[in-house]
Amino acid sequence: MADFIPVCKTFDIPDPGKEVFEVEERFIVVFHLDGEWHALDDRCTHDGGPLGQGWIEGFQIICPRHGARFDIRTGQALTMPAVRATAAHEVKIDGDRVFVKLRG
Repeated sequence: MADFIPVCKTFDIPDPGKEVFEVEERFIVVFHLDGEWHALDDRCTHDGGPLGQGWIEGFQIICPRHGARFDIRTGQALTMPAVRATAAHEVKIDGDRVFVKLRG
């Protein structure tokens, strides 16, 4: 699994749940929702707020600072005040281990 970095075990994040990890000097939020795994930069593109401290609603993460919403699956900004997507990263599961491949 070239370029995939181990971040945790599958049992470390409940479903539904999220956890923030430092991966190659970047903070990444890993989500476990409805049996799916996703990862985003832990950074709201509006003002750099910590998305990992936000609330999950469906497949959206709500920034705790100003309420911007992002699609957990794609990183797409869904509501103001954010207008740019946050980086989404590829997640792979191998046995009980969770790996992330950074993009962008």
